[in-house]
Amino acid sequence: MTTLTLAKALNAGLRRAMEGDDKVVLLGEDIGRLGGVFRITEGLQKDFGEQRVLDTPLAESGIVGTAIGLALRGYRPVVEIQFDGFVYPAYDQIVCQVAKMRTRSGGQWKLPIVIRIPYGGGIGAVEHHSESPEAQFAHTPGLKVVTCSNPVDGYWMLQQAIAHDDPVIFLEPKRLYHSMKAELDPALEPGPLFASRVVRSGTDATLIAYGPTVQTALAAADQAAEEGRSLEVIDLRTISPLDLAPVAASVRRTGRAIVVHEAHVSFGVGAEVAAAITEECFHSLEAPVLRVCGYDTPYPLSRVEHEWLPTVDRVLDAVDRAVAF
Repeated sequence: MTTLTLAKALNAGLRRAMEGDDKVVLLGEDIGRLGGVFRITEGLQKDFGEQRVLDTPLAESGIVGTAIGLALRGYRPVVEIQFDGFVYPAYDQIVCQVAKMRTRSGGQWKLPIVIRIPYGGGIGAVEHHSESPEAQFAHTPGLKVVTCSNPVDGYWMLQQAIAHDDPVIFLEPKRLYHSMKAELDPALEPGPLFASRVVRSGTDATLIAYGPTVQTALAAADQAAEEGRSLEVIDLRTISPLDLAPVAASVRRTGRAIVVHEAHVSFGVGAEVAAAITEECFHSLEAPVLRVCGYDTPYPLSRVEHEWLPTVDRVLDAVDRAVAF
């Protein structure tokens, strides 16, 4: 058993994937000697060499384009986008090439590319450093989109994404990189990659979250328990494809659902989850499905970001409204 932060767990996952397959290569800005802005790739260039851990120019479109060529030649490239807001210069490559190559080739070509993106707010950063772009990629057929919420999932999910034969957008909640630790047993068998999970059982309402807001939902459930209210918490883990079977089973028992995410509330993952719950669980619902999300504004200045992000109080207010309906 080893106790690791999320950052160290991701580093260990990359290391294990590279040890197991010499076709795994890493590309990104400052990921070599520096080890990346968040030190996720620290020590990997030293141990695996400059041919497998490549420091690239500041050119996201070029980085992803290079990864496409490598994948077509049999490699498994793992791209690091330095910050979420920097992914947009590569957006054309991702949605027009990466997402479509398998279909374009009639299934003859595969692109086993992982694009790692630190995402979300809460770190006091400047503009373009606290985005939540998951819905834009989840809306693109041909891309898989997953996100971890803890070190154990980070370790296993990253390796599973690298081994997957289709492109995966791997979202990493940056404010959790160094703020939480967990015990990791590398000998255990992980669960499936594209599966949601109940992380806390409850009976009065279901909180559905992913990435950074899983910890917010769990904190809300702890506080609600002190007031005699039992909340179930589900970590979606996979955004595209969505695994809604555990969600539907939970909502049929609790009768109430609240979706929590940092991204803007309109046209987001929460809207898709709410629609699916309404279709699947309509006769079990005791209240409308509610959403606690970021507001429909650009991400704010760091000094007021905590007024914008979903909080425990906002989640509990939604629970109160659902129970009182």
